Amino acid sequence: MAVYYRPLMQTGPARPAGTLPIAGGWGWAAHAERLERGRAPEVVPISAIPDSLRAALSAPRADLAGLALDTPRLMGILNVTPDSFSDGGLYLAPEAAIAHARAMAAAGADILDIGGESTRPGAAEVEAAEEIRRTEPVIRAVAGIGPPISIDTRKASVAEAALSAGAAIVNDVAALTFDEALAPLVARAGAPVCLMHAQGTPEKMQAAPHYENVLLDVYDFLQSRVAAAEAAGIARDRIFIDPGIGFGKTLAHNLALLQGLSLLHGLGCPILLGASRKRFIGTISGAETAPARMPGSITIALAAVAQGVQILRVHDIEPSQQALALWRAATGM
Repeated sequence: MAVYYRPLMQTGPARPAGTLPIAGGWGWAAHAERLERGRAPEVVPISAIPDSLRAALSAPRADLAGLALDTPRLMGILNVTPDSFSDGGLYLAPEAAIAHARAMAAAGADILDIGGESTRPGAAEVEAAEEIRRTEPVIRAVAGIGPPISIDTRKASVAEAALSAGAAIVNDVAALTFDEALAPLVARAGAPVCLMHAQGTPEKMQAAPHYENVLLDVYDFLQSRVAAAEAAGIARDRIFIDPGIGFGKTLAHNLALLQGLSLLHGLGCPILLGASRKRFIGTISGAETAPARMPGSITIALAAVAQGVQILRVHDIEPSQQALALWRAATGM
């Protein structure tokens, strides 16, 4: 039976001797939660963790497209789509998309994530040619404005066009399972790739999601996909991971993942969290429209940073930047 260890993250300058730094970042741990299927969690000293896992937990993460990950980074969302849940149609026109990309860069976005296919619950697949038509001109226009560009796609042809236009990162919600040509392309290009967990495709993923243990199931899936990416020739130091909040998860599943995020540091990869404006925030807070969920989105983002999450995928760059600055100041980070 597999045993898992989730570091119980702490931050701040008052750090006792013998604690374990987490991912070379701002957090550390003196204790961990020992997890095993079918058994109650147990809190143990950090020294109880096997040496090989301690090394994976503590090793500094490699730079991502030139960005050091010893401080939280903001990935700005740009949906060049007519039907995304948060801003459908606002940035479908290239001129609007380019202007918004420039505004996010000016507001402090560290990465710009550009996608031409909505993956909201119930969304239908978009043909690759249409996805390229939507994204390639925008990427080509903004690739030199500062932040590295990420292409949000499941398809090799879309990623290839984006990388040729100036994108530097591939963000795949299917973790290289949708298009068998994508992993070899990423390996050849030497691009960083984000592997996200999803249960099912966007069309049906919210029909009846089920897990034995959502935190451990997501960990095991991502561990297997990291191994598959490495087998395809993608170096581990170019892989980052995303638990896929809202992708085949109920409210309870989302909350269990958010509460246990620090477990994922054991995979030895940077962690991205994309929870911005999602439905569960409205369910809890009563905010019915996506833009009204901004305060809740920032709260979730800060809770994730407290667990050592390095990359926050967000819609609202300026308020998120302000919140991070105040969090760092208040915690002495």
